[in-house]
Amino acid sequence: MDEKRGKLLVIGFGPGAFEHITERARNAIQESEVVIGYNTYVDLIRELLTGQEIVRTGMTEEVSRAQEAVRQAEMGKKVAVISSGDAGVYGMAGLVYEVLIGKGWKSADGVEIEIIPGISAINSCASLLGAPVMHDACTISLSDHLTPWTVIAKRVEAAASADFVIALYNPRSGRRTRQIVESQRILLKYRSPDTPVGLVKSAYRDRQQVEITTLERMLEHDIGMLTTVIIGNSTTFLYDGQMITPRGYQRKYTLDSAEQRLRPHQRLQTEAEPWSLNAMGDGWESEDEEADFEEEAAAAEAPADSPDATLPEDSAQPVAPSKPVHPAELALEALGMLEAKGVISGGYLASGAAPPSDTLRKKETLIFEIGVAPGIASKKFTARQMTLLAQIAGEEGELEYTPHHQIILRVPTEDPEEIVTRLKGEKLLVFPIGDIAQVKACDFCNLEKDESIPVAEELHHAIGGLKAPKELKVGFNGCGMACYGAALEDIGIVFRRGAYDLFLGGKTIGRNAHPAQLVAEGIPGDRIVSTVESIFREYAEKGHPNERFHKFFKRKGEVLGYKYREQAQLVEVDPLCGD
Repeated sequence: MDEKRGKLLVIGFGPGAFEHITERARNAIQESEVVIGYNTYVDLIRELLTGQEIVRTGMTEEVSRAQEAVRQAEMGKKVAVISSGDAGVYGMAGLVYEVLIGKGWKSADGVEIEIIPGISAINSCASLLGAPVMHDACTISLSDHLTPWTVIAKRVEAAASADFVIALYNPRSGRRTRQIVESQRILLKYRSPDTPVGLVKSAYRDRQQVEITTLERMLEHDIGMLTTVIIGNSTTFLYDGQMITPRGYQRKYTLDSAEQRLRPHQRLQTEAEPWSLNAMGDGWESEDEEADFEEEAAAAEAPADSPDATLPEDSAQPVAPSKPVHPAELALEALGMLEAKGVISGGYLASGAAPPSDTLRKKETLIFEIGVAPGIASKKFTARQMTLLAQIAGEEGELEYTPHHQIILRVPTEDPEEIVTRLKGEKLLVFPIGDIAQVKACDFCNLEKDESIPVAEELHHAIGGLKAPKELKVGFNGCGMACYGAALEDIGIVFRRGAYDLFLGGKTIGRNAHPAQLVAEGIPGDRIVSTVESIFREYAEKGHPNERFHKFFKRKGEVLGYKYREQAQLVEVDPLCGD
């Protein structure tokens, strides 16, 4: 019975270089019958493959990879699911478990599973920068495709205020450009502009790039999906091109001399650690922190015959325990020692102190992002509307005009509803940004061919702004010329000869971009909205998270009775250089 059980090997193979793949990971890949992974990852471990069946997919196909891995393992096969870095750090391990749990899997009689660890990006990138994560550190992914941005922003705020060394994963992509900007803004509330920042792209791969900059200037550099950003804490300094975060040894040890101030038996005594919880006593949580420290300092001045007094080896006189010091002062003291020796410079002391308590408690101001348009058919903003947008954006907000004749408004605010009310008051159309359905209509030849405008507006009211597995563009053209490109979108509608033609499954970007398939002609005006609405509902209910509509259409094979047809494959020809 056990011999027929399949097995899932969820493997982290590290940064990508062969020498950084663990022996267990190599053996697991080689003993597997099926290898499943993202295209780039399969290429990175190609030299370990020995004839296994390969299942490779593009980005955003994690769910389908996990489902296929479970399916193959349930057939009794040994399946390797590969991730770069560590499979349990933003990798495939958790997702594989979630798919198994959804199928009622139990370890006793279900497929076996083994998680094989690898070197995570925070470790591989840190090794190329020096020693930036010698003290408490955390990782935060800036990708808000699956995690709400409000949650990510709170985590950045918490890590910044707690003085963690921070590793930012997935900092920026072609479409996600604002998140790294907002993270820098949050961090600058708590850290010096001169805080060292390391940028590592493609660590230990052929196109490796390593740069060290500052928190203030890091956005001047190229940061993308393959970049890991490591931001130092208030004590991190630069020396000879290396980022170093002190662990705190200078508080107890003499680092430039073999003779130590404290003997081994003294180093762990409470009086040698005035910053520790034991030294602070029971009142450390009081709101009046400074008063607590003064109280403890006074209490610590024990008389010479106090049992708490200590005797240095070469002294006959008792010495009172050290005076407790505020933790923020200890960090400054350490920096002062390094600065006095000329190791660091640059004004960290003034800006490295802990933020005042009122900064920590102040109400969070979120960045509100919303799409704005003059209407479904109209593409012309009035001067009054543009003035209102400029007033709302102010000096801290921004306006981005898109190729879809819309403006994206981003503005810090504590009252988004008030902004929406003002925009609607000027007859502006507002809609959310993200994975929603969005109706994109042409200008109907400057509103001259207006017969189908009411249908476009009805369609917008039916599905516009509704949540979808992935952003869904519904193109609408008011005549057979289809000059606005409706036939290229996820769902395309073309008004022609008093009725509507329907297109499904287009892809507008990428090397494999392709038009949508014409699935129906001559749909009457009283049926087209309900038809598209039914297609959208099926996609919303049955689509996988992050699955684009054209992939959903292909996977299902049929949507609302409309059958998918395989697209003709493009033939790649390598031109010969010559005469």
